[in-house]
Amino acid sequence: MKKVLKIIGIFLGIVLLLLALSPLFFESTMEKLVKKTIDNNLNADVAWGDFDLSLFRSFPDAALTIKDFSVVNRAPFAGDTLASGELLKLNMGITQLFKSGDDPIIVDALYFENAFVNIRVDSTGQTNYDIAIKSDAPLTDDSEANNGFIFDLKRYELKDARINYLDEKTKTFIRLTNVNHTGTGDFSLAQSELDTETTALVSLQIEDIEYLSANEVALDAVFQMDLENQKYTFLENEARINALPLTFNGFVQVNETNNEIDLTFKTPSSDFKNFLAVIPKTYVKELDGVTTTGNFTVDGMLKGVVDDTFIPKMDIKIASDNASFKYPDLPKAVQNISIDARLQNDTGLLKDTYLTIGGLSFRIDDELFTANGSIRNLTENALVNLALKGTLNLANIEKVLPVEMEQELSGIFKADVTTNFDMNSVENEQYQNIKSQGTASLTNFAYTDSGFKNPIKITNANLAFTPGNIQLKGLSATSGETDIQASGTIQNLIPFLMSKQDLKGRFNLRSNTFNLNDFMSAETTASEGATKASEATTTKETIKIPDFLDATLDFSATKLIYDNLTLDNAKGTLRIQEETATINNVTTSLFGGNIALSGNVSTKGTTPTFAMNLDLNKIDIAQSFGQLKMLEFFAPIARALEGDLNTNIKLNGNLNSNLTPVLTSLVGDAFAQIITAEVNPQQAPLLSKLGEKISFLNLDRLSLRDLSTALTFNNGKIQVKPFDFDIKGIKVTAAGSHGLDKTIDYDLTLDVPARYLGGDVAKLLAKLDPKDAETTTVAVPVGLNGTFTSPQISLNTEAAVKTLTQKLIEKQKQDLKDKGTDILRDIVGGGATPKDSSATGGTTTPKTTTQETTQVVKDILGGIFGGGKKKKDSINGSN
Repeated sequence: MKKVLKIIGIFLGIVLLLLALSPLFFESTMEKLVKKTIDNNLNADVAWGDFDLSLFRSFPDAALTIKDFSVVNRAPFAGDTLASGELLKLNMGITQLFKSGDDPIIVDALYFENAFVNIRVDSTGQTNYDIAIKSDAPLTDDSEANNGFIFDLKRYELKDARINYLDEKTKTFIRLTNVNHTGTGDFSLAQSELDTETTALVSLQIEDIEYLSANEVALDAVFQMDLENQKYTFLENEARINALPLTFNGFVQVNETNNEIDLTFKTPSSDFKNFLAVIPKTYVKELDGVTTTGNFTVDGMLKGVVDDTFIPKMDIKIASDNASFKYPDLPKAVQNISIDARLQNDTGLLKDTYLTIGGLSFRIDDELFTANGSIRNLTENALVNLALKGTLNLANIEKVLPVEMEQELSGIFKADVTTNFDMNSVENEQYQNIKSQGTASLTNFAYTDSGFKNPIKITNANLAFTPGNIQLKGLSATSGETDIQASGTIQNLIPFLMSKQDLKGRFNLRSNTFNLNDFMSAETTASEGATKASEATTTKETIKIPDFLDATLDFSATKLIYDNLTLDNAKGTLRIQEETATINNVTTSLFGGNIALSGNVSTKGTTPTFAMNLDLNKIDIAQSFGQLKMLEFFAPIARALEGDLNTNIKLNGNLNSNLTPVLTSLVGDAFAQIITAEVNPQQAPLLSKLGEKISFLNLDRLSLRDLSTALTFNNGKIQVKPFDFDIKGIKVTAAGSHGLDKTIDYDLTLDVPARYLGGDVAKLLAKLDPKDAETTTVAVPVGLNGTFTSPQISLNTEAAVKTLTQKLIEKQKQDLKDKGTDILRDIVGGGATPKDSSATGGTTTPKTTTQETTQVVKDILGGIFGGGKKKKDSINGSN
C-alpha cells in the first residue's frame, strides 16, 4: 500500500511540476498567436501591459490573462480610445494549448474587469466600432483567417464596466456606469438558452436635455438564442427601472441591413407604488412604509425595423386613477392623483412620434393642480400645446416627498394658463408665434441660495399672458434692507423656461432702500501655506451679475447703499446682458453735491472689470476724499482741504470681488476744479513741512479758489499737469506725479516778490525805482519727493541766485547807461570809495560788479533758505 501511495505521490508531483512549468513553454507562443489574430482581423492599434498564462487559476482550464489593454482607433477616428480595461481573461481547456499552429484555439469564457467602451457615431453616420478587416476572398476551412481563436463561449462577465454611446448625428448621448453583467449559455450550439443578469446606472441626454441621470436599471432574463438567424427571444425575465418592475415578451432579430423588433412590456402589478419607483432614489429615498391607494400601470409595444430611416412603431400608455400616497414620517398626503399619458408612433418615422397628456392632476390639502396637452413632432420642430390650472403651495413639496432640496421653498403659486408654440419659434426668438393666455401669480415666496447673501422674499408677483407678450403687473420683494417694487414686460418667459435662454424684458424698478451689500455672496477659498499639511481658509464677499438676465431696468431709489456710501435720489437706466451691467443717465446726490454717471461693470471673466464716466458737481472735499479711497488716491493732500469740488473722471480697470476698484489697474484721465477751499496744514505733513522750510510762506493764506488741473492715470501712477495757485501773493506753479504707494515727485516754482526776502535784499531794492522794487520777483524752484507722510523738500537756491542777480545787474546796467551811477556801490563796497578810476583811466569793470552782486545775493538767499548753505539744500521731513 505504501508503494502505491508513493507512486501516486510521484505522479501527482510530476503533474503539478508540468502544470507549473508549462506556461514557460506556451506563454510566448500564445502571445504571438494573440497578436497575429489581432493583426489579421482588426484595423486598430491594440496594446497591453502584462501577458500571463496560468494553469492553476481556472483549473482544470487554462487562463490567459491580459492586463492594462487598450484598443485605439485609426482614421477616421484616429486617436480615439474604443476600448480599454484593467483586466481581460480568456479561459480555455488545457488541451487547446497542445493544438498545432494550424488549428484554432477555442475560448470557453471571457472575463472583463474595469473595462471602458467608448462608441461614437459621427455626423456622417460612420462608426468607430467598425474595425473588422474586410476581405472579398471567401473563407475556407483551411483559410489562414481561421487560425487564431474561436469563441464558443459558455460564460462571459463584465465587472464594474463603463460604456459611452455618442451619436453626433442625432445628438444622443447614453452613459452606462457601474455595469455588471454575466451571461451563461453555450454559443457553440445553433439553438440554446442564455441566462443573464445585468445592473447599471443609466444616463440619457438628447441635445441639451437630460432625460435620465444615473437611474438604476436591472434585467434578469433568459433568452432563447437562435445563432443561425441571429434571433433572441425573451423567455423568463424581469426588468427594473429604479424600482419599477417590467416584464417583456417578444424578440429582437439582427439582420444584414436592419434590426427587427417585436416586443411588448408591462408592469406585472398595478400598485401605485410603481409610480413612486420611477422617481430616482435621490429624490424619494426608500419606499418602505409608504401607503398608497389606486393603481399605476405601464403598458407598451415596440414593433418594426430599426435602420437609417425607420424606428419601431410604438404605443406606450401610462395610466393611474384616483390614487394617493403618503410617507410615514411626513405630515401630508398627495391625493386624487390621475395620470393619462401616451407616447405613440404610428408610421415608424422618427418625426411622427408624439406625446399626449390626456390629464394629469393631484391634490394636496384642498389645493388642486391639473395639466393637459400634447407635444407633437417631438424630434424635429416640436409643437407644444399645454394648459395648466390650479394652486400649489411650494412649502408642501417637502411635506409630501422626502426630497433633498438645495434650498427651502415657500409660497403659493397659482396658474390658469394655456400656451401653444413650436420650438423653432422659441429658439429663433420669434415670440409673436408663442400664443399664451391667462394669469399666474406667486405670493409669500421665499428663496434662499448660496448666490445671495440674504433670502429673497417676494410678497407678490402677478403675470398676465397675452399672445407674444407677458406683462409683469406687479412685483413686491425684499432682501435684507432692500425693498423692490417692479413692473414691466417679459419677452420670453417660456423660452427662458424651455430652452435655457436668458430672461429678456424691460422693467420699471422702484426702491426706498436698495443696498447692494445685500446681494453679496460668501465664497470660501483654500490657500496653501508653507507646507501642504497646513491650509487656511479665507472668506471673500463677492457680487456676481446674474448670467441669465438680458434685461433693461429703469430704476429709481430714494436711498442707494454701495459699500459704505449712501446715495440719495438715485435714478437712471441699467442694462444687464452677459454678466455685464451698463448704466446710462444715472444721477444721484452724494457728499452735499450731485453726481452723474455712465459706464459698465462686468463679472463675466475671472477678474471683474469696469469703465466709467463720472461727473461730480459741488461735492464736499472732506467727505468725498475721506470716504472714497479712489479719490484719496487721486490727491492725498486733499484731506487738508475744506470746501467744494467739481471733477470729471474717465476711468477703466479691474475690480475686487466686492466690485471696488483695483487702484493699480486704473487707466484714464480726470479734470478737477476746486471751487472754494480752506486749508488746515496740520492735516497734511507735506504742507506742514513746506511751511517750516520756507518761513515766509503763510499757508493760512493759501488760496485754492477756482483752481483747475488735469490728471492722467496709468500703472498705479497719477500724472498731474501744471497748475497755479496763490499763497499770500506768491504765485505757485506745480506739476509732477504721485503713486499708489503715496510716493511723490513734484516740482514747484514759487514766484516770490523780492521784498519778501529780507532786509538785505530790501536795501538793494531801495536804490531801484519804487515801482520796480515793488514788482521785482524771484523764481524759487522747490522739489517735493519722498512720500506724503514723510516728505523730502529740496530748494534750488542757485537758480534763485541767478534769477535775482541777473535782474539786478540788468537794472544796474540800464541805470549806468541812463544815469552814469552805480546803485550798488555803497552796499557792495560797504561805503568805501572804489579804486580811483582816474588812476587807471577808467571805471569799475562790469565783471567785478557782476561778481560782487552775485556774491551778495548768494549770501542773502543762503541765509533765508538754508542757514548759509550754498546751492542746493535738501531736508528730509518726517511725519
